[in-house]
Amino acid sequence: MQTITILGSTGSIGTQALEVAEKHNIGVRALAAHSNTKLLAEQAKKFGAEYACIFREDKAEELEALLKGTGIKVLCGAEGLKQTARLKVDKLLNSVVGMVGLMPTLEAIEAGNDIALANKETLVAGGDLVMERAAEKGVKIYPVDSEHSAIFQCLQGNDRRQLDKIILTASGGPFFGKKREELADVTVAQALAHPNWSMGNKITIDSSTLMNKGLEFIEAMHLFALRPEQIEIVVHRQSIVHSAVQYKDFAVIAQLGVPDMKIPIQYALLYPERIECPTGELSLTDIGTLTFGKPDYATFDCLTACIEAARAGGILPAAVNGANEAAVRAFLDGKIKFLEIGELVTAVLRNTKNRPADTLEAVLAADRAAREYVLTKTADR
Repeated sequence: MQTITILGSTGSIGTQALEVAEKHNIGVRALAAHSNTKLLAEQAKKFGAEYACIFREDKAEELEALLKGTGIKVLCGAEGLKQTARLKVDKLLNSVVGMVGLMPTLEAIEAGNDIALANKETLVAGGDLVMERAAEKGVKIYPVDSEHSAIFQCLQGNDRRQLDKIILTASGGPFFGKKREELADVTVAQALAHPNWSMGNKITIDSSTLMNKGLEFIEAMHLFALRPEQIEIVVHRQSIVHSAVQYKDFAVIAQLGVPDMKIPIQYALLYPERIECPTGELSLTDIGTLTFGKPDYATFDCLTACIEAARAGGILPAAVNGANEAAVRAFLDGKIKFLEIGELVTAVLRNTKNRPADTLEAVLAADRAAREYVLTKTADR
């Protein structure tokens, strides 16, 4: 029986991963969550975890009380998260949200743990460092995002040297077809109303601005050693074609499935096995029609900023990611309007002096400076 650790176990990806673990008798050694002590304690007891880590240090006593008498060891804070990541397992699933996911990824690599990666920011901000260290340690990184999982699946059994480009699909979010003037007064509730996927607030807002697709663009470059010009973004409203690859003979191979994250989660955890998944079966006749279109780069400037940062490289991807995290938080808190998210991300891109992202310190400094810029601009609102 293989064993796993899940970082972000109480979130959307984490809870679905535990469904997969339960169905296929995967052992769970450790679980970590941000602040939901009640659900974390229930999960740890149900799956017989040895460790439970709560990121919010002020919640540690509460978690200890909930787990009293179980023998489950309680960890907390950033140090606890790093310690959890270092525990030896067959695979670590990193599904935490945001830049906080970078450090435990690096810790897991140093411990020699293979990684199922659902944390975009790990590769967006620190992709050069992460991929270099993973190669040095012989650690495998399996993508969990539905799009990157699709690409990974479409590459199986083929010579990577024959790859021409990848086709990265995007749902378009709730505002597909809208122009800037129509988005001026978008509410938080409207931005959180995704047509196809059920996700956490931050990722859902990223999908509505298309920032999510920009982050995936950068992530794909690192995961599959691609140049920016080898990635084409296509809007596919039905979220049935999860992505595709084109080879040098212009043959295109795509991966299709119902929009359910348990499929890519299970593939990452059990690769290369393909066994029954606790999800629905795709019926193309029920779907009927699949449509494809081009992104509106002028309206969705978060996507444009990400691609520009990807082409420039260095610390700029870390800077735009940090700016976006801070701007999304400000939007969710009612401090800024929807369109200001992209404006702030673009402003950080324009005002950041680029340099190589060759050290962890450089990446963290770029992230910190970007957040401070956004906080300064939104402080009095």
